[in-house]
Amino acid sequence: MDSFYISLAFGGAAACANVVGGLLVTIKRRWDEALLKHFVALGAGFMLGAAFLGMMPESVRLTNHAPLLLLLGYLLIHFFEHTLASHFHFGEETHVEAVLAPSVSLFALTGLLIHTFFDGVSIASGFHVGTGLGVLIFVAVALHKIPEGFTIGSIMLASGRNRRAAMASSIALGLSTIFGVLCASFLEGLLGYRLALSAGVMIYVAASDLIPEVNREKGILMAVMVFVGVLLFYVTERLLAGLGF
Repeated sequence: MDSFYISLAFGGAAACANVVGGLLVTIKRRWDEALLKHFVALGAGFMLGAAFLGMMPESVRLTNHAPLLLLLGYLLIHFFEHTLASHFHFGEETHVEAVLAPSVSLFALTGLLIHTFFDGVSIASGFHVGTGLGVLIFVAVALHKIPEGFTIGSIMLASGRNRRAAMASSIALGLSTIFGVLCASFLEGLLGYRLALSAGVMIYVAASDLIPEVNREKGILMAVMVFVGVLLFYVTERLLAGLGF
């Protein structure tokens, strides 16, 4: 099967995870977030493994500009998140009454739309290199997709919007992921550039968005889950390589 259709299918699966996250917060007003937090920690480790052990070496092989582009990807998402996205944590209250200004939800949605667009770019870029790398990047992205949908839904409710708006926002994140896959698929000649930019974005999301959530939790288990995520990436990569992917 052509890499375009494969990446589109996996991008669609990742988009569904955003929708599941939105469903979690709209079905139940208060949700036990322990499982989601463990997904965050596992996803952070897996994403760091994918960026440093998978995407970065491949992008360096494809273009001499990879280090600069990686830094550019990191700085771009840093700029967008700090100018458009709000600072929200999974542990905060999410009541229907407004505890955030309505404008905050729009800024957060805009920032996360940009973020999820690059998720789609990352997935497509991986599959253009090979099935193995594509699957690994998909797993790295999917692990934080449910918490992502949960987060934007929570922000919508916390800013006084209804559950329909919360659900619509998580669907929008999923569509943005698919849009990223489509855009990347039409720029196949710039594969090395896309991989390097996506690696920078992935490093930022893991180190600046997800790891701080891990550090907020007491105890050793969350920290261990980050290491488990990196190990999971490495073991999965070796298994896929052994199977010829």
